[in-house]
Amino acid sequence: MREVDVAVIGAGPAGLFAAYYAGFRGLSVAVIDALPEPGGQVTAMYPEKLILDVAGFPAVKGRDLVANLVAQAAPFGPQYLLGTRAEKLAYADGRPVLGLAGGEQLACGAIVVTGGLGSFSPRPLPCADGAPGSGIVYFVTEPTELTDRDVLIVGGGDSAFDWALALQPLARSVTLVHRREKFRAHASTVARVLSLPVRVVVNAEVTRLLGDGVVTGAEVTVRGGATETLPVDTVVAALGFTADLGPLAEWGLRLDRRHILVDSAMATNLPRVFAAGDITEYPGKVRLIATGFGEAATAVNNAAVAIDPSAHLFPGHSSDAG
Repeated sequence: MREVDVAVIGAGPAGLFAAYYAGFRGLSVAVIDALPEPGGQVTAMYPEKLILDVAGFPAVKGRDLVANLVAQAAPFGPQYLLGTRAEKLAYADGRPVLGLAGGEQLACGAIVVTGGLGSFSPRPLPCADGAPGSGIVYFVTEPTELTDRDVLIVGGGDSAFDWALALQPLARSVTLVHRREKFRAHASTVARVLSLPVRVVVNAEVTRLLGDGVVTGAEVTVRGGATETLPVDTVVAALGFTADLGPLAEWGLRLDRRHILVDSAMATNLPRVFAAGDITEYPGKVRLIATGFGEAATAVNNAAVAIDPSAHLFPGHSSDAG
């Protein structure tokens, strides 16, 4: 059985900062995530998006923030168990034991759950059933691959408009289709897209994708109006995602819908199990990456005391170490 001081479940920004902070406190750490690479939703959904509300960064791309967090934790040698799900929780001699997918067990001094929204998957594009297999994407991992392409973006939320901003300078053409007249995206982002040579079609749906094995076009039908055929090389289905807690929901954690209830120490109702980031809930909770960083530090400091009651809750500032 593998042993570690702190098991961090979730490799998003809060989880990566928790890995750094555990190392800073002299604790061994393993980071577990069902996704194949670190970064959580940031990596999977908006790696090229500029994030504007992280302290110390006037603007930072999602992928760059993740890379910096990984580099920050690297000197402490965290173990990354990626493409792996934490499925079961048991206790042995008062210490948590995680059962991982595949049957491996991980004995922990404490657990910090930083699973964001839990396991998530994109909402499918309704007309994609029976459509050409190549050319439909739900995440854009490398925008430069869409250079000189005719891109159709479906959706009206932040992701749809973020990708319109990112792809417009690269693509031959960008068309955004939304089934309503109003958008869920931030008003300033909408205004920026509308100022660009991006065609925005509202009260419309993509009713059919054309092509033989590869998307070559799309039929767009305006409500109560005509159907238009557009040349399309790539369809970006930015329709949001569904999320659930997966096996965590069976652990006996006190929940508020999909969120884990915690106290001011980021402690859950289960011994030696803490949580931080978007997955948590408490009065006044604000779901920001910046908030998650502070919660991760709080969770790890309190976990350190749970592991060793003689340890100090506050270890001093990192600047003192030099």
